[in-house]
Amino acid sequence: MALLKILEFPDSRLRTKAKPVEQVDDGIRQIIADMLDTMYKAPGIGLAATQVNIHQQIIVIDISEAKNKPLCLINPILLKQEGRQHSEEGCLSVPDIFEEVERAESIMVEALNQQGESFSLTTDGLLAVCIQHEMDHLKGKLFVDYLSSLKRERIRKKLKKLKKEKSS
Repeated sequence: MALLKILEFPDSRLRTKAKPVEQVDDGIRQIIADMLDTMYKAPGIGLAATQVNIHQQIIVIDISEAKNKPLCLINPILLKQEGRQHSEEGCLSVPDIFEEVERAESIMVEALNQQGESFSLTTDGLLAVCIQHEMDHLKGKLFVDYLSSLKRERIRKKLKKLKKEKSS
């Protein structure tokens, strides 16, 4: 297993639209394993392939306390969304920043699992938020895009300053 480098905002590669996975094979399963290792180490609860500069439609999530219930979504499609909820979100690609974002309260998604089998999932709460957040990454969208341009610019400057402090 390898730890992958997580791209950080405002890296332009985070804006790349991911392509569908054509075939779920051992190479894709290795990417999934590496993404899970990277997510757990970060630590985070979700990671999209785009965030590690792999531009394929792959998402890994684990919202369990024990970090032992990984969920993998390959080529996810949002079939249904209902209601609205506001929750505070953070992102491994926008470190140490948390802001309130509005998302659908409940969703139904269809995807492939690690074996390439199709499944659908209806969920709400944190898992629904996490899936929507990670699916946005596959479209080249970040949670900061839901914020005002003023807030987004403040975050950009803050991250630039933090990066500068770390490197000096």
